[in-house]
Amino acid sequence: ILTKMRAQLTTSTRHHLKAETRRQRNAGRQRVTSPRAIQNQQREEEEEEELMMMPSFLVDSTERNERYNGNWAQFMLDCESHPATTFNFCGGMKFGLSFTRKFRERLETKARNFGETDDGNVVVQESNVSRMYMMDGYEQSAFADNESIFHGREVRKVSTFGEKSGMMIQLSLANEDDDEGWTKEEIEEYSGWLSDQQRKWRDGDALESEGVANFKTKYGPAAFTLHHRFYLHHDNIGGFWLSAEDGCEGVAQDMNSRRDGLGAKSALRWW
Repeated sequence: ILTKMRAQLTTSTRHHLKAETRRQRNAGRQRVTSPRAIQNQQREEEEEEELMMMPSFLVDSTERNERYNGNWAQFMLDCESHPATTFNFCGGMKFGLSFTRKFRERLETKARNFGETDDGNVVVQESNVSRMYMMDGYEQSAFADNESIFHGREVRKVSTFGEKSGMMIQLSLANEDDDEGWTKEEIEEYSGWLSDQQRKWRDGDALESEGVANFKTKYGPAAFTLHHRFYLHHDNIGGFWLSAEDGCEGVAQDMNSRRDGLGAKSALRWW
């Protein structure tokens, strides 16, 4: 199923995206008529259309395993950087992926040193660990090790990420100096195993008053958040999941896909 992920865009969706890309690209551009210029323009159109689709090696399990061979830090970096990559939560809630600068730097170091040092890479659980409480050594706390458990935030009403605006999952560096990471107040009150209705949401003003740097600049003035611990796991049909402690989770999927997330019907919902 996943090998056909790239074919999931309907014909009408493809035509709409191509037309919109051409409209934006041609705005203010002089018309070209020479054969070489036309050929170059067609090549640019093909490249731009390719960028609007999530590469198959990010969604197909065979290609993914061959390409990354356990270097999941690099996989996460590629997911964040590709413009079409989202994680489909609850069968239709497409969350983009956003890293703090410190967290991205840590992943870059892990990816660069993969296989050369004893520094641990990112850990992805197997399909039998479908909830965080099933992990070895699990405990209800704010603990995160930046390898198997991560600090993060669910960010809503994002307005600064272009087509991926709306909803983002932000991951940050735990236990170290990250001026975009969890605040002292977030750590002290964390209870991410509970329903989000029982927990405190924060807007940009609240986060910045607690010491978070430039949150409103990065995500927009209306953005608000709930902090979660996250982990990663495979499923038994090739999906790659980003999962919160409360059981809500999203599968890596092209932002333009109209399919529900694989397994989404069994996922808990963020109300």
